[in-house]
Amino acid sequence: MRYLDRIAKRILDLTASFVGLILFLPVFTGLAIAIVMESKGGVFFRQKRVGLDGQHFNLLKFRSMFIASEQKSQITVGDRDPRITKVGYFIRKYKLDELAQLWNVLLGEMSLVGPRPEVPRYVALYTDEQKQLLSIKPGITDLASLYYFEEAKILANAEDPEEAYVNEVMPDKLSYSLDYLSKRNVGYDIYLIVLTIFRIAGFKFKKMD
Repeated sequence: MRYLDRIAKRILDLTASFVGLILFLPVFTGLAIAIVMESKGGVFFRQKRVGLDGQHFNLLKFRSMFIASEQKSQITVGDRDPRITKVGYFIRKYKLDELAQLWNVLLGEMSLVGPRPEVPRYVALYTDEQKQLLSIKPGITDLASLYYFEEAKILANAEDPEEAYVNEVMPDKLSYSLDYLSKRNVGYDIYLIVLTIFRIAGFKFKKMD
């Protein structure tokens, strides 16, 4: 990515995250009230993820599970997962939990578009080629996020969700992220942001071969 493109990308990230945090403030307030009224625990869920150059950071999400749920598993398995609260099902369906990551973008830990950041235990399984993804900031959305928009439902149908994620889903997602690595520019980022908005609105996209 050229120097001017990197500058433009950061400007886009800063502007969009700042404006988004302000515009979505009423939504955030409503979510916060609904979350704390339904179950004990804070409004936000923080999870250690691996970012640029392998550095760890705390990824933010609006809490959609009962507290201490992560101790059981770091994989969510669709509608059958009893750890998800009623409010959590709603905010996960429309990806509202991810909006908290606008703060990560504002801080420079993430970008609007880029490979989704993984937890350390899965990054440890990356091949040398896949580790190239750590050379750029992780993002809130990318092509893999669009194709695996309903990832939890896919894993819910697997006999062994953990094995299915590690051996099937994660490698496929990383292949799309590697494709983004070679194509990335501000124009492509804006294109993927628009596609993400359409996907949240209900439009579906067929996976490329």
